[in-house]
Amino acid sequence: MKRRNFIKNSMLFAGVLTTLPSVLFAKKSYAAWPKTSFDIKDLTDSVKSVYGHNNLEESSKVKLKAPSIAENGAIVPINVSTSLENVDSIMIFVENNPQPLSSGYQLTQLAEPSIGTRLKMGKTSNVMAAVKSGDKVYTSTQEVKVTIGGCGG
Repeated sequence: MKRRNFIKNSMLFAGVLTTLPSVLFAKKSYAAWPKTSFDIKDLTDSVKSVYGHNNLEESSKVKLKAPSIAENGAIVPINVSTSLENVDSIMIFVENNPQPLSSGYQLTQLAEPSIGTRLKMGKTSNVMAAVKSGDKVYTSTQEVKVTIGGCGG
């Protein structure tokens, strides 16, 4: 029994020794968060802030799954997937929210371009999923009717 404890403790100690320098001496790094894009209150300006332009193309290859009626605007389930190749990012905009940019996801080439999340919606609004693939931005939009507001409504 002592031998097993010795081996277990030795492995734990070795693991701590290998990760400790990277924890102590690494610079703090956080996910890139475009604060200014999230603070913009107009949908058109928000899209332009994220992509640098408003050239959006509606596409059937972007699948947006959202309820047509959300009983509670505080938790509206949203799923976005696409069959497009080389997806760089997926952004979700809610037109009538105080801040239209609701969430954004940067993807690597190894990631499957599919996300699921829950949004807050203050009132009935169009939800737009924007998928950046290459130099183009493809979208899909769906109206979600909210019966009880989630953004202070």
